Amino acid sequence: MPQPISLKSPPRLPLVGASLLAADWARLGDEARGVLEAGADLLHIDVMDGHFVPNLAFGPDVCVALRRAIPDAYLDVHLMVTDPAHFIPVYVEAGADHVSFHAETVSPEQARGLAAEAHGLGVEVGLAINPETPVEPWLGVLDAFDLLLVMSVHPGYAGRKFIPEVLKKVRTARDILGPGIRIELDGGVGPAKAEAIRDAGGDVLAAASAIFARPEPDRPGVIRELRG
Repeated sequence: MPQPISLKSPPRLPLVGASLLAADWARLGDEARGVLEAGADLLHIDVMDGHFVPNLAFGPDVCVALRRAIPDAYLDVHLMVTDPAHFIPVYVEAGADHVSFHAETVSPEQARGLAAEAHGLGVEVGLAINPETPVEPWLGVLDAFDLLLVMSVHPGYAGRKFIPEVLKKVRTARDILGPGIRIELDGGVGPAKAEAIRDAGGDVLAAASAIFARPEPDRPGVIRELRG
């Protein structure tokens, strides 16, 4: 099992998140423990409210259960919800180590305030942007965040095709912000895209089907390929 991490902890090697949306939900605890033992750094937990995206997934009790089953796991919670101000404290109480919420649901001032609130609750925090959302209007608030999450598919379901055009936003953010913030790519991430993601400046790779659609003996190799 990996040691507890922080997104800002050195060395700043690429991190691999196993996105549980593609796991076998009937064996979720075993699946989560298995991918961490296979080398994943964190568990990526998608939260969907049926409004911001047309799907429902992973209520706070799932985080509670994962925290109880795997106390040292880093729980990276991605809030695809219309009301992040309500859900941030809910998921912190449920055991999240990190929460990301979407720029499309807030103003820049609200984003900065929510980031401060999340830090005050003791977690790391990220700002997520959808594929069609420009990054430039948000660069001025990212000093308040630990991570920028760039969606590389339209959110809501696992197994969608990676949108390569989002790498332009990753390069822009990395060039302007430097190494002080993590940039996570989520959606369609697999070994075939990993080198391009890393070259653009992405250093947290959240993979779903690329990991969980493979037999368990193959998963360590997939994770190594993602990390590079």
